[in-house]
Amino acid sequence: MGGWRYRRAIETLRQGGIIAYPTEAVFGLGCDPLNRSAVARIFAVKRRSLHKRCILIAAEIEQLAFFTDTSDPLFAEHAARFWPGPVTLVVKAQRRVPPWLASEEGSIALRVSDHLVPRALCSAFGGALVSTSANRSSRAPVREISKARLAFGTEVDCYVRGRVGGLDRPTRIIDIHSGSVLRA
Repeated sequence: MGGWRYRRAIETLRQGGIIAYPTEAVFGLGCDPLNRSAVARIFAVKRRSLHKRCILIAAEIEQLAFFTDTSDPLFAEHAARFWPGPVTLVVKAQRRVPPWLASEEGSIALRVSDHLVPRALCSAFGGALVSTSANRSSRAPVREISKARLAFGTEVDCYVRGRVGGLDRPTRIIDIHSGSVLRA
C-alpha cells in the first residue's frame, strides 16, 4: 500500500493531530511522539494518568535509533528474535528522549510492527509513532473503526480504515534487562 493512501493521516500527524488506526490486536491511537502537546492530548482523550507511558511503534529498527541504542547487543538479540512482530520491548532510553516518553527509570517501550497499516503509516511518516489502545482509561479497547468513532468522535482528528490483526489481546511486553514479561 502506497503512502498516498495515508496522506490525510500523515498530514494530521505532522500538524500535531491524533489518528486512530488498526494494529495487531486492537484499534490504536497515535501521534508524533516528539510533539509534546499531541502526546498530552492523547492522554487527555483517553483520560489516562500522565504518569503512564506509551508504546512507540516503527516500520523498521532504524526508526528507533533516536530512542534507544540499536547497536546494543542485548537489544539486537531481542529485536532479531521478536521483530517485526507483536512483541513490545522495554529497553533503555537514550538520554535525549523527552521525559513524556521515557519512564522515571529511563526506559522506553518499543515495537517494530508486523501489521501492514502501522508499518505503512510509520514508513510514510518517516519515523516512529505513539501507539496506545483506542479506549478510555479502564475501558475495553475497540477492534472496529465504527466503535472508535463512537467512542472518540471529533476528539480524534483522522480515522484510518483497516482491519485489526489476528491477536485476541494486546501485544506482549517484555523488559529485556530483567527478562520480565510485563504483559502476557
